[in-house]
Amino acid sequence: MPQDMSALGKITKEVCYATDSSGKYVTELSNGWDVKIDALDVAWKDVQERIAAAKQKVLNNEASPLLFFMEYRLMDMSILADYSGFWKWQIKRHLKPEVFKRLSDKKLQKYAEAFNVKVDELKTMTVHEA
Repeated sequence: MPQDMSALGKITKEVCYATDSSGKYVTELSNGWDVKIDALDVAWKDVQERIAAAKQKVLNNEASPLLFFMEYRLMDMSILADYSGFWKWQIKRHLKPEVFKRLSDKKLQKYAEAFNVKVDELKTMTVHEA
């Protein structure tokens, strides 16, 4: 049973199937497997690059902070619509910086709650993780 420590190894263990000494399948806990760890590292690197690209678009005034938080929280428009109560077409419109700047406090609060941040953190792309 592989026991290669991964980034998630301190948080969780994975249930794997293995054969015991008599050839019967049993479940065992594993800290990780190098091949899977490498694949997850590649995926997380892609996520980090998407977050950085989204942040740069916001800084370049090409998108609103919603894009940054959607990438940061691994959300697409459908998921954000479900969490915020806005329609997808509204979110698409709110992704425009000039529209986002005019949003009411009530609408900003809905987005802040969906992303689990405060309104001022939403506006400034500030993330405080516990």
